[in-house]
Amino acid sequence: MSGVSLREVKKSYNTLNVIPGVSVEIADGEFVALVGPSGCGKSTLLRMIAGLEEISGGTIAIGDRVVNNVESKDRNIAMVFQTYALYPHMTVAENMGFSLKLKGASKADIESKVARAAEILHLSELLGRYPRQLSGGQRQRVAMGRAIVRDPEVFLFDEPLSNLDAKLRVQMRAEIRQLHHRLKTTTIYVTHDQIEAMTMADRIVVLRNGRIEQAGSPLELYDTPANAFVGGFIGSPSMNQLPGTISAEGFAIDAGITLPLDVDVSSRIGRKAIYGIRPEHLQISKTGGLEARVSVCEPTGTETHIFVKLGDQDLLIVSRERLSLMPGDPIRISPDTAKAHLFDLETGVRIEADAAKR
Repeated sequence: MSGVSLREVKKSYNTLNVIPGVSVEIADGEFVALVGPSGCGKSTLLRMIAGLEEISGGTIAIGDRVVNNVESKDRNIAMVFQTYALYPHMTVAENMGFSLKLKGASKADIESKVARAAEILHLSELLGRYPRQLSGGQRQRVAMGRAIVRDPEVFLFDEPLSNLDAKLRVQMRAEIRQLHHRLKTTTIYVTHDQIEAMTMADRIVVLRNGRIEQAGSPLELYDTPANAFVGGFIGSPSMNQLPGTISAEGFAIDAGITLPLDVDVSSRIGRKAIYGIRPEHLQISKTGGLEARVSVCEPTGTETHIFVKLGDQDLLIVSRERLSLMPGDPIRISPDTAKAHLFDLETGVRIEADAAKR
């Protein structure tokens, strides 16, 4: 197994510079997710690691070997795509062992490696079936098995669960994570679904416009986002973000409403900023707090999602209680000030406190 090193990797299409320069170190055996909105460059970056896209600058190393000019087939990587790309006229066993057959491996070696991968992926009873006889989840497992038999240094996943229904995606997330724990192969996983990234990855790299916004553990990104973009992208439902001004009394938003702060930002009074608070960090109070009005109340079973108007601002509250609220109902809300975030309005960068809590 090997780690992956990207140093100032760039990609341009004529005059269009889609990746200005990305540097990231992925340790041997680490599971790293590349996330970001459509068009951020995550799949392009993965394809450059795989050798399916030429790089315009920088270096890509797998282990100690720089692979800039190494053909994809010689990089000792295995890629699992969004589409299963199985040969319809081949059985499961034949699909999984086809790459080994092309390399001239012996029949005994192919059968041994296919059997091992099938056991890992619970496909042993399906080896004689054809792709048309499989469910979507089973086909994706066959695609993963085809990658496993190659015993690669690095696994690359390009949004492999996008074609599956919600229940099957949850199941496959767990299976891929278990596979990584068992094989301990370096894994790079591209997804637009930040819940996939949060639940599966050791580390997440958030991309926007071909640049890294922040890299860190899932909870690090969730608890201490580097900027408003990361704060809004990581977490579901998304973080509430309210524009306003830092004042001596707290954080003033539209309609003369002031949200409390429990950190010292006295040197930044008058600064335009964004107040970020996650929906689960807003509590409904019987007394005190700020008055808001209910717009929509959505019971989900385990949680209740309450959309409210605070002055002219829209907020979402997530409560573990089962509440029955109607549009227009008044409620009082209190933010958990220890979990609130401040971001600069122009740059989006997180504003640090001047000193300890008051």
